[in-house]
Amino acid sequence: MAAYDCDVLVVGGGIVGLSTAYAITRAAPGTRVVVLEKESAPARHQTGRNSGVIHSGIYYRPGSFKARFAVRGAAEMVKFCAEHGLPHAVTGKLIVAVERSELPRLHALAQRGRENGIPVRELGPAQIAEYEPAVRGVGAIHVGTTGVCDFGAVAGRLARLTEDAEGSVRYGAEVRRIGRRGATVAVRTARGEVLRARALVNCAGLYSDRVARLAGDDPGMRILPFRGEYAELVPSRAGLVRGLVYPVPDPAFPFLGVHLTRGIDGRVHLGPNAVPALAREGYGRWTVRPGELAETVAYPGVWRMARRHWRYGAGEIRRSLSRGAFTEAVRRLLPEVTEDDLIPAPAGVRAQAVLRDGTLVDDFLFAESPRVVHVLNAPSPAATASLPIGREVARRVLAGLR
Repeated sequence: MAAYDCDVLVVGGGIVGLSTAYAITRAAPGTRVVVLEKESAPARHQTGRNSGVIHSGIYYRPGSFKARFAVRGAAEMVKFCAEHGLPHAVTGKLIVAVERSELPRLHALAQRGRENGIPVRELGPAQIAEYEPAVRGVGAIHVGTTGVCDFGAVAGRLARLTEDAEGSVRYGAEVRRIGRRGATVAVRTARGEVLRARALVNCAGLYSDRVARLAGDDPGMRILPFRGEYAELVPSRAGLVRGLVYPVPDPAFPFLGVHLTRGIDGRVHLGPNAVPALAREGYGRWTVRPGELAETVAYPGVWRMARRHWRYGAGEIRRSLSRGAFTEAVRRLLPEVTEDDLIPAPAGVRAQAVLRDGTLVDDFLFAESPRVVHVLNAPSPAATASLPIGREVARRVLAGLR
């Protein structure tokens, strides 16, 4: 045992990595866990750059990881926030059809919600105003279990709980090399530090495919970064939105469309667009990392995906480049809004796994090899579902140790 610096190394200090570390310490007290995070604090990327929505699980195919983890995770996230005094609110949300052609999809969505055990209420046009007087539509679903919280604060609390259980969270510890020999996994960080463990968990988010390759595994996918661009309602117009309002999603694409979100801080965010980023941390429109961009365009799956979804993608790019087009998308749900009511808001980047055949992976994707567990795709609702996801990953890595 003296040859090991710890039992489990977790790569990535976002909410999934920290939830995994926390779950390991609870499931197997005494297990020595070290989390390696390249930034100077937790939750600097996807966890801290989203709309803060606690998703109900209504969208997801019954029986999928997404459905099971989201439904369970939403209730657990609300309970966790309440127990630890973290800001949160269960607001409910509306999913609104603005055209009659969307009504069949809306009804199917309501049925899917019921199959997932979610309480839903179908509304007519007049009933929409009971919840959101400024929103217009021909029909809607009210989902009562949706809420909002501060996922960055949740991640910070998970880090402290891990440390309280004698785990360690190390910042500024970017993983550069991974080696495996016998029963040992060794990691070298950018600072030259070498850590040896009995097992490794890859929760690296935007870099999950790279970390998998560093570990000598073929992930069979590539991360394509999508930038989510948001606007915010000026404070004088924030009263137009009481809670959360979503359009009926396009089932062919794993994004939810431009929606309206009143966050835990009372500000109302509108968006996002979902456009390919030119860097894995491409939060700015003109942020380019040539090496990462070259790696992306060289991957065959990217071009196959583009041929399959170019019409949808063109619409997203149009809204990205045109303030008027973005406002049009918002006005479908909120007709009173004008361009002057919108101000820019910080963007996020989603780590989207793409297969070689161009398929956008729509569910959580795990892979395992001896003494290593990879979380290769953790799309929305990963933050909502982080507590049950952490337990699932902990179960897999602890089973490998046994």
